[in-house]
Amino acid sequence: MFNWFKKDIDKEDKENGGILDKLKSGLAKTRKDMSNKIEDILSGYKGVDDELFDDLEDVLVSADVGVGPTMKIIQGLRESVRENRITDPMEVKELLKDEIKSLMIKSVTSNNLELEPHPSVVLVVGVNGVGKTTTIGKMAYSFKNSGKKVLIAAGDTFRAAAIDQLEEWSRRSGVEFVAHKEGSDPAAVIFDGIQAAKARKTDILICDTAGRLHNKSNLMNELNKIFRIVDREYENATKEILLVLDAATGQNAINQARVFKEVANITGVILTKLDGTAKGGVAIALQTELNLPIKMIGVGEKIDDLQPFEVDSFIDAIFD
Repeated sequence: MFNWFKKDIDKEDKENGGILDKLKSGLAKTRKDMSNKIEDILSGYKGVDDELFDDLEDVLVSADVGVGPTMKIIQGLRESVRENRITDPMEVKELLKDEIKSLMIKSVTSNNLELEPHPSVVLVVGVNGVGKTTTIGKMAYSFKNSGKKVLIAAGDTFRAAAIDQLEEWSRRSGVEFVAHKEGSDPAAVIFDGIQAAKARKTDILICDTAGRLHNKSNLMNELNKIFRIVDREYENATKEILLVLDAATGQNAINQARVFKEVANITGVILTKLDGTAKGGVAIALQTELNLPIKMIGVGEKIDDLQPFEVDSFIDAIFD
């Protein structure tokens, strides 16, 4: 379990409340669109009936929670209301929160980054435009600040300026960097990154990969070539394969996740740009519909605005 990073976050939270404040601030648009609408619905009813459940269902679907997850949540909510003999609509909100939390927690084994024991390698996948390069830089900064020796390998060699942007992020993060020329074989870059990580006794190697979603066959071939290199050359390394998704794209993010889940053994998701969208409900859909654990979330543009994902804190920040 990635305890050392969690401890560092807990320390910051105790000192200045930073992590929770950032989370609540970053989810302000989602809270306004989702929680406020739910409160308006509940305050408009004198009792708990089928129409109230239908209205709550509409809010969840419109917040990109997804039809399937929404049906499970509402079904569980109905049962909870009946078991607790709830007649006051305003008491339904807390039960709804609990139902969402329960479903999210049951859907995955863990939301923790699994990067111990070291050495470890993080393979970052995702299409262009989702914030992959920025996320890698922020991730490297977080790991470095937690006392780890970090190396970035620039395996996305196809997108113009991707290498330069990642190199700049490595400088800002204060970590080492390995790259080839634009257009080079991504697998060759990852190979060199692994050799450098071994020679330099790196704790965590972060590998960028091609951000092209042209078709499943080509995507699978490109990624599998990289995975084979990692398995062969870094056999004993602890591995995470993280998919970066833009929360603002809503259901499109779900579709991207389905494709990547089919072609790669995704171990978790990093959900970016939550501060700029009201579609934070997509996190619920990703975890409950696709059983993909959210490992980290981006709630701002600053270098320290990438944080570990925790179900309780996330749902509380949306509803409270």
